[in-house]
Amino acid sequence: MAAPLSTHDGIAYREAGPPDGPVALLVHGYPESSYMWRDVLPAVAGDGWRAIAPDLPGFGDSPADPPGTWERQIEAVQRLHDGLELGPVALVVHDWGGLIGLRWACDNPGLVRALVISDTGFFPDGKWHGMAEALRTEGQGEELMEGMTREGFGAVMGQSSSGIDEAAVDEYWKCFGDEDRRRGQLELYRSGDFSKLEPYEGKLAELGVPTLLLWGENDPFAPVAGAHRFQEQIPGSELVVVEGAGHFVIEDEPERCAREIADFLSKL
Repeated sequence: MAAPLSTHDGIAYREAGPPDGPVALLVHGYPESSYMWRDVLPAVAGDGWRAIAPDLPGFGDSPADPPGTWERQIEAVQRLHDGLELGPVALVVHDWGGLIGLRWACDNPGLVRALVISDTGFFPDGKWHGMAEALRTEGQGEELMEGMTREGFGAVMGQSSSGIDEAAVDEYWKCFGDEDRRRGQLELYRSGDFSKLEPYEGKLAELGVPTLLLWGENDPFAPVAGAHRFQEQIPGSELVVVEGAGHFVIEDEPERCAREIADFLSKL
């Protein structure tokens, strides 16, 4: 069962664990929401951590906060962090949550005590492919947004992950709930120029914090080669490749991923 939702300053979030425990901040990817962490939150909370998982603006139960750009989403993470007075956190990120959360981490090195990085990229020579490139293309992206139906969305998600059931599709479909949310997806991808990561080269290593890399073996969007690249760039980082899992590794293998994350945090 997913943790209940709370709201702060227009941002919905799920929380589990003791209010005075060390904090884990979990940032979801696209097109998901905090619901993706439904199995991870109780596992982390069971080890005494206060686990916080926001719905980024325009996703889940957080209304859009235009523009939906990369930078605006980083500001939302900052706003929630400061508003809840979270202090130093173990940052857990997946997919777009990595692009958003890792920039926030590098901009706030004193606020990060550990990293869990899953199926994402943070490389200035990265390239968008497939649906992402379509969303970035004027006209094509608008057509894709306008034509997306709940049925079509469910089919795409079902093809992408064996673990995304109808309840999950209902949760993730919320990012198509109104015009601002749909436009926000275009704004997010169109702001996603990998050249913006050039000033961050070497910054993750400079954080000097324990790091777990948790990856789906068969990820077609952020291939496991990227995980090995992270491992080379972050001294001492630990890599766990989940056999048979794809890009949505936490949906594909929820119990395994929850255990890996909880075990890693328990050693801090």
